[in-house]
Amino acid sequence: MSKSNSAGTKQYDLKKVLKKVWANYNYIIIFLGIFIGFIITNGRETTWTSITNILLHSAILGTIALGMGLIILTGDIDLSVGSSFVFVGGLTILFYNSVGSIILTLLCAVVLGFLCGFINGLLIGKLDMPSFIVTLATMLIYRSVSQYMMNSMGETRYRIDASKESYQALFNFGNGRIATIGNIVIVFAILAALMIYITTSTKFGKHVYAIGSNEKAAKLAGVKAVWTRIMVFAISGALVGFASFLKIAKDTSFDPATSGRNFELYSIAAVVIGGISMAGGKGKIAGIIFGTMSFTLIDKIITALGMNALLNDSVKGMILLVAVGLQMIQNRRE
Repeated sequence: MSKSNSAGTKQYDLKKVLKKVWANYNYIIIFLGIFIGFIITNGRETTWTSITNILLHSAILGTIALGMGLIILTGDIDLSVGSSFVFVGGLTILFYNSVGSIILTLLCAVVLGFLCGFINGLLIGKLDMPSFIVTLATMLIYRSVSQYMMNSMGETRYRIDASKESYQALFNFGNGRIATIGNIVIVFAILAALMIYITTSTKFGKHVYAIGSNEKAAKLAGVKAVWTRIMVFAISGALVGFASFLKIAKDTSFDPATSGRNFELYSIAAVVIGGISMAGGKGKIAGIIFGTMSFTLIDKIITALGMNALLNDSVKGMILLVAVGLQMIQNRRE
């Protein structure tokens, strides 16, 4: 073989390797690029604490995004997660103020979230209603009911009762750290590991990907698409409930007008930046971890640059467009 042919083969092999690396790990590459931008803009202000705070500020949204990723893998979408987050959070605070038990409060949050997601899944899976319309409707319902309940009590925020014996333990859990890593970050990591296991090592996970890739073929192969779709939304709802509990433990209150505002959009963006295809059936749950941290880093870069906070969502929107554009280019080449 001539030297020119050998060089051409090596160049072709390198392109092939780079394409494969990008296809499988683009979410890590995007995160590293944004992280380098954060270090450059933050300069000497960058410390280990500021880095661990990236994880801390990503945990609650990331927990919601894990469920959103599962839904998007089936080819559906959920616009209600931000509203159900505040709805479940408000009811959970009222429950805690009545019983004062941390464990029962956690169970309450997860069960309420599960039920909210189950309702969405039932309407979408069983009645075959479009997920966009169903979750748009429940988004409006959950937020307005939450605000109505709050106003009927003559308050502006849901607040946990600080006189309860378990208050300090709950607050310490939400704001405590183990070896400089926040407790809620550790919870998020455990939930992420569980979701990665479910999607990669269980029959249910294989069914989720099969529905997203080709639902008709999945049904012919014996996949129970209706039940799988219902459970996907229910699991996502349970994760929203978990996120609401973490928010309660961290901040001890919920504002029904502003808490969780735009979380549906931010979680979708975290999923897309994390490499999961909006068309369904492609991507890895692990990418959501990096996608959420990338989203958090954008906030910190904007702050470090001294940009007007009103431009925050504009920058996020542009990055989301770039991420989707890269996905489309990749899909066309495959």
